[in-house]
Amino acid sequence: MWAQRWMWIAWPAFLVAAVLEMLVFAVIDPSELHWSGHALEWSRQTVYTVSFFVFWLGAMASSALTTLLSLSPFEVNRCPVPLDERPKDCAKNGNCC
Repeated sequence: MWAQRWMWIAWPAFLVAAVLEMLVFAVIDPSELHWSGHALEWSRQTVYTVSFFVFWLGAMASSALTTLLSLSPFEVNRCPVPLDERPKDCAKNGNCC
């Protein structure tokens, strides 16, 4: 289940990062970038690569938050201990009050 959730986060974020990369660098020339008043002396490929991973991480954070907020109450409150190993006084023991 976690592998599936990971793909729910990573794949859309990858696609968004690719689109952002194309849109940003259609307008900005990597050789003209400055950082703290000094020219950024990275190659174009380095700027493209670093920015892609920054975009990807930002989009993954957004996708992860969406996935977290889409969890059902059952998934959030589920007890990881098997039913037969839970203590008698456990509220999630399956016994109703």
